[in-house]
Amino acid sequence: MRAQITDAVKHLLIINIIMFLGTYLVGNREMFYEWFALFFPKNPLFEPWQIITHMFMHGNFMHILFNMFALWMFGTAVEQVFGMKKFLIFYLLSGLGAAVIQLAFLYFQYNTGLSTLMEAGISQVEVANLIAEGKYDQRWASILGEDFDSFRQAIVTTMVGASGAIMGVLVAFGMLYPESKLMLIFLPIPIKAKYFIPGIIILDLFSAITGHSIFSPSNTAYVAHLGGALTGFLLMYFWKKNERDKYRWN
Repeated sequence: MRAQITDAVKHLLIINIIMFLGTYLVGNREMFYEWFALFFPKNPLFEPWQIITHMFMHGNFMHILFNMFALWMFGTAVEQVFGMKKFLIFYLLSGLGAAVIQLAFLYFQYNTGLSTLMEAGISQVEVANLIAEGKYDQRWASILGEDFDSFRQAIVTTMVGASGAIMGVLVAFGMLYPESKLMLIFLPIPIKAKYFIPGIIILDLFSAITGHSIFSPSNTAYVAHLGGALTGFLLMYFWKKNERDKYRWN
């Protein structure tokens, strides 16, 4: 594998860095996030383009640093196999898959809370109207109890970062270069990619289920990570299957 940066990775790095700098240069950082971060569709700040733009937004310097390092390290090797066009399609689809699965999870949390509120006599229209105004009724907390936080978070949480797309790239790297040896910064022991990458996914699954973070900040969208990894795996599986079928019939 050559270490030279590839075209798609280079342009993705540039776009991410420009967007990150933009959050500080526009003079209104909050407004920039309102435009380009991904909001829950029931949130009045949601816009359709956020499905794409959130992939190029990051919360802080360490967030973009780790993501861009991973994009350069693994994306370059994957693009050398895929080529520029196929890699961009793979990257964007992995990011979209991550967003869709994260939103599906939030919808589950939202609908669970909404059903409880409706059973308590609060109409869906009343809930929708308050959410549209960016508000919520204090009664909801007493009705929902422990579920109130997840219901509220589903509405107000924003999603930013390239992590979902990069998880797809990690899966592709592991399937293309299973014998390559990788190391965690906090655990400098060489581990083959075919063990290392599934291990990262298992840690994300553990954190998504338990809510306990291992190496990532507590506000990490672990479900989005899993969605990106799953999308990347499915793309790799079907693309490889199509290649086998093509050679079988030719």
